[in-house]
Order: sequence, then structure tokens, then C-alpha cells
Amino acid sequence: MARVPYIAPEDFPENFRGLISSDANITRALANSPNVALQSGTVARYIREKSRLDPRLRELAIIQVGYTAKSAYEYSHHIEIGLRYGVSGADIRAIALESKGQPSDLEPLAKCVLRAAREMTTNLAISDATFAELKLDLDNERLVELIFAIATYNGVVRMLESLKVDVEPKYQQYLERFPL
Repeated sequence: MARVPYIAPEDFPENFRGLISSDANITRALANSPNVALQSGTVARYIREKSRLDPRLRELAIIQVGYTAKSAYEYSHHIEIGLRYGVSGADIRAIALESKGQPSDLEPLAKCVLRAAREMTTNLAISDATFAELKLDLDNERLVELIFAIATYNGVVRMLESLKVDVEPKYQQYLERFPL
């Protein structure tokens, strides 16, 4: 159960109505501070819509953050988003395998992206070896965007867990199909 109330969109302060477009529980919880909800949405939209990083790789990294942090909310939401951006069921199952140190059929760059996400989530930073491997395939702009996405969603999972934001019923199917 959430630690703060979920603010209904019609209850947003007048000057924020229409600016905050999501009715997701995370947005409704963050709307207890409308400026935080607004800015959080702006960052999420940048990562999803303006980043030059391959969307499949971005979503694999975010799903890995959710998986590593055991954040049911982040994991389930980004499985749904990832499936729209080219992530396959096999890719999601590979996250579990790679996390356990088991082999998967993912291509080397995807494996490296997942490793980078795990390293940032558990060790604070990407190792020198992983960073060097990423630089073989990603230019500086895409590398910074990957790190920004991983760092941002590491913050998001911490907000979700601290606020105890509930997974909406429509996302439960992803947790059943791809258990944490």
C-alpha cells in the first residue's frame, strides 16, 4: 500500500492540469509534489523519445535495473514499454539468465548493456572493462545517454520502493509471464 495518496488528475492544481499527462500510480504518487511529477515526466519523455540510444538497448537496460533491484513496478512497466520498442520475450528471459551468470543468446552489445546496468545498480558505477567494451559500439553521446537512463531508473526504483507504489492490475500479467 502506497505511503502517500494517489492524486487523481482532476485534483492536480489547476496550473498543472494538462501538463502532467500520465495516470500511472508513480505519477499520481509524485503529484503530491506537482513540480516533481512534471519534471519526472519530462526526463522520462526525453529518455524515451529524444535519446539517440537504440530503444531496445535502452529498455533492456531499464528492465535490468528493475530486475536487479527487484522492483516489480519498474520491471513490469518497462516490460510493457520494451515490448513496444523491440524487446522480445526471449530478451526478457535472457535478463534472468545473464543476471545469474548463465549464457544467453543475446548479442554481445546487449549483454554488455545488461552488465553495465547491473554494475551501476549494485556497484554504483560501470567497471573499466565494461566501459571499454561499450565504447567499441557506442559513441560518446549514446554512451552518456545509456548511463543517464540507467542512473535515472536507479533513482526511480528507489522512489517506487520508498513510496511503496502499487503495481496497477493491468501490469500483473507481465510479472506472471516473466517472474522476478
